[in-house]
Amino acid sequence: MRGLFITFEGGEGAGKSTQIDGLAEHLRSAGYNVVVTREPGGSPGAEAVRHVLLSGAAEPLGQDIEAVLFSAARSDHVDQVIRPALLRGSIVLCDRFMDSSRVYQGVTGNLDPDFMRQLEKVAVDGVVPDRTFILDIDVEEGLHRADKRRGSGTADRFEKEGMAVQQARREAFLALAKAEPERCVVIDAAEDAESVANEIAFHVTELIEAKKMANPEKA
Repeated sequence: MRGLFITFEGGEGAGKSTQIDGLAEHLRSAGYNVVVTREPGGSPGAEAVRHVLLSGAAEPLGQDIEAVLFSAARSDHVDQVIRPALLRGSIVLCDRFMDSSRVYQGVTGNLDPDFMRQLEKVAVDGVVPDRTFILDIDVEEGLHRADKRRGSGTADRFEKEGMAVQQARREAFLALAKAEPERCVVIDAAEDAESVANEIAFHVTELIEAKKMANPEKA
């Protein structure tokens, strides 16, 4: 039986990594095989591209080239990590996926929607998340959290961008959730981490049970 593919999206400082780690521990304690991964990155080839993207080295080349690099990294990630794990029946938890490209390069990067759709089609090659959690938080609070987490480190290519851009991204993620309510669940990331984790775990349990009911002979 194909596994489950769950992605986490949202703006800077929304707490995606914390929630993914907590959910992975919860699922593993219940006996599930869990693969935790991230984008950009996740596979050796994609991790090499990650540095180029987040360092800002590709920024002078333009948004369209950045989008192509994200797409190339995603294609390798899907082929080398995500699809094989799903075929093994694992639950894959991914920090960012196609929706981040839709928002960061498509909406705030002002790239042509048809161009973005074609890139996405090639990169995901039919591997679409079963559930996407969009962790929503006030932009100012999210950036404050990101600054605190980073400490003395340097802001990456996307963290350094201004409030107006960050707000546009927040609104774009919420619009995606409204457009695809069967896949996307908006989570209030301003709540304490435990409350957020409990809400996510509830939704994931429902998803697992629904899959078992749909495939009773393999449950």
